[in-house]
Amino acid sequence: MAHTVEKIGGTSMVETETLLNNILIGNRRTEEIYNRIFVVSAYAGMTNALLEHKKTGEPGVYALFASSERDWSWGDALSRVADRMLEINAEIFEDKAARRSADTFIKERIEGVRSCLIDLNRLCSYGHFRLDEHLFTVREMLSALGEAQSAYNTTLLLQQHGVNARFIDLTGWREDDQPDFDERIRSAFAEVDLGSELPIVTGYAQCREQLMRSFDRGYTEVTLSRIAVITGASEAIIHKEFHLSSADPNLVGEDAVRPIGETNYDVADQLSNMGMEAIHPRAAKGLRQANIPLRVRNIFEADHMGTVIRADLEATEPGVEIVTGLKGVFAFEFFEQDMVGVKGYDAAILEALKRHKVRIVSKSSNANTITHFLEGSMKAVKRVEADLSQVYPSASITSRKVAIISAIGRDLTGLDVALTGLACLKAAGIKPLGLHDHMRKVDMQVIVDEPDFDGAVVALHRGLIEGKAPEKIAPAAGEHAKPAEAATMLRVA
Repeated sequence: MAHTVEKIGGTSMVETETLLNNILIGNRRTEEIYNRIFVVSAYAGMTNALLEHKKTGEPGVYALFASSERDWSWGDALSRVADRMLEINAEIFEDKAARRSADTFIKERIEGVRSCLIDLNRLCSYGHFRLDEHLFTVREMLSALGEAQSAYNTTLLLQQHGVNARFIDLTGWREDDQPDFDERIRSAFAEVDLGSELPIVTGYAQCREQLMRSFDRGYTEVTLSRIAVITGASEAIIHKEFHLSSADPNLVGEDAVRPIGETNYDVADQLSNMGMEAIHPRAAKGLRQANIPLRVRNIFEADHMGTVIRADLEATEPGVEIVTGLKGVFAFEFFEQDMVGVKGYDAAILEALKRHKVRIVSKSSNANTITHFLEGSMKAVKRVEADLSQVYPSASITSRKVAIISAIGRDLTGLDVALTGLACLKAAGIKPLGLHDHMRKVDMQVIVDEPDFDGAVVALHRGLIEGKAPEKIAPAAGEHAKPAEAATMLRVA
């Protein structure tokens, strides 16, 4: 029988009863429970505590270990992680034997990691060994703890409910070999009977390619994608706490927002660029090439079929499907009078941005100015500025915080999206700082001051999706915008 490969995100993982009732078991007949593979993320907040907070940069175990500001600060942080993991076990398992099994499992992993890091610290106290040469491995080992716990717990929980669940541990815990990514997956599924077993798989996979080096925290969706391709899945499914919708209902109003029934991978890529990942771009690439559709479903609506994303799904007619955006973007402007007709400036800027791990959201340039719109910390942006100032002392380099709003659709040809969008913003009293209307016609980006973000989203959604005439409008809820990853969120509790 055809099977699906499904991923449950960290925020969804904490909704234990909802997952059991709507996704994992529910009203399914016994045979309907199987022919599915579940890839699970760590429980919400766990990876932040193990590495560093994704938004604020607050150091977790990894960041403290890497900086070594205090010899044992990372050890205290690891103990706090252990305490939180045991609290989660207590919340999930009422049965004492099951809880004891879950506690024993994670304690053994935590103490194993602790011993390893102590030994590594001791080893690197000698001049022949450098800690920075091992930090990627440490980062991967720590991150794997979160997925190991959630996968083990989910397997145990399903077994308690009479399901023949199988724990698939891709983390390479205490294994001597280091296979490549595909070998790791093929070996793990070699003896799995999908017709009678329900595999629960760790989102992290230890392999020769070192997933975090390439994908950092996007590795769970890459694991989903690769398992789907290797096992020949009929469909990949991502379970979230919201529908993929035309905008944030907290801004435009729940009556105005429209759930999206279908779209393609081009739109998914543009959403990722705006911080609203339907799926990691590299994961999407694998599914697209294998012609495997992706479905995004809301865990709170078991009967809703969600959004289908396919490579060959062209629009029946041009139209804007989503208005979303990103706040806290730095407009990094590099002006150099001598730039005209001279090559090399852009390469130097890109090298500095890569060195300090600052992500480019968008870019524009003219004869003597290159502006990159960046997502990253103020500290990292200032470091880029300092580096470039040394290389180009006569250049004028400035940065300021802005917001980017993007109108996205499979086909925007012939719609005059830019003209309509500008008219909507003008009617709302918003002056755009810049506009990017790309020739490929899958998105149009407007740069505005951060305080204008909410109003700009409402104005563009009203004019480009609802088809209403431009007028003076304000955010529906009168609130500030939600975080970027919730920019198209519609939660149905």
